[in-house]
Amino acid sequence: MAQMSRAYTPAEAAAVSEIAVKSVHNAIDKRIIARRRSEEEGRALSDDDLLRLKLWYGVGSILSAERRQRLFDTIDQNPDADTVRADDYLIVDVARAREQLAARAEALREAERAIESVKGVLGGEPVFNKTRVPVRTIAAMKAQGATTEEIVEGYPALTARMVELAEIWTAAHPARGRPRKLSDLGATVKSSKRLSLSKAANRPSGS
Repeated sequence: MAQMSRAYTPAEAAAVSEIAVKSVHNAIDKRIIARRRSEEEGRALSDDDLLRLKLWYGVGSILSAERRQRLFDTIDQNPDADTVRADDYLIVDVARAREQLAARAEALREAERAIESVKGVLGGEPVFNKTRVPVRTIAAMKAQGATTEEIVEGYPALTARMVELAEIWTAAHPARGRPRKLSDLGATVKSSKRLSLSKAANRPSGS
């Protein structure tokens, strides 16, 4: 799959590289990645910046500043290299990092195609195309411990993939202000499901 180049906001970069937004800004302030600005979005990051972010927070933090810069310089000089030697003992799998970033970037693009805001539908809250399913609500449910299977059962219009897209889209587009309730959006709860504390406690983490 070819990776399409684009400019990322700090929030988008954080969602794709799977690190905190605060860490992205910290990397820019410390000049770990180049400082760029977009007239529309402010700070802007490239695909190369995302690779640096992922490597910095993956292995770069255990390297000295000199070795870290040597690692980045070597990658710049050998853009097609699958692995790069960071020092005498550490070899970095750059190809794997690129694959992970490419997959996440494609997921974000897919999510942006699948999600829309329509005036008059849930107050303009982002929803999946041709549905009234609020994307942020789905992401919040997942973050609060609901499984993908439970969410799809409660929202038959969704697929497991759409739940994944809700997560990365919401991470890339954090809401401003207080979270809105379903009732505020004109939605009503048609059914509910109780989960005993014992069952919740016994649920494997990460599900």
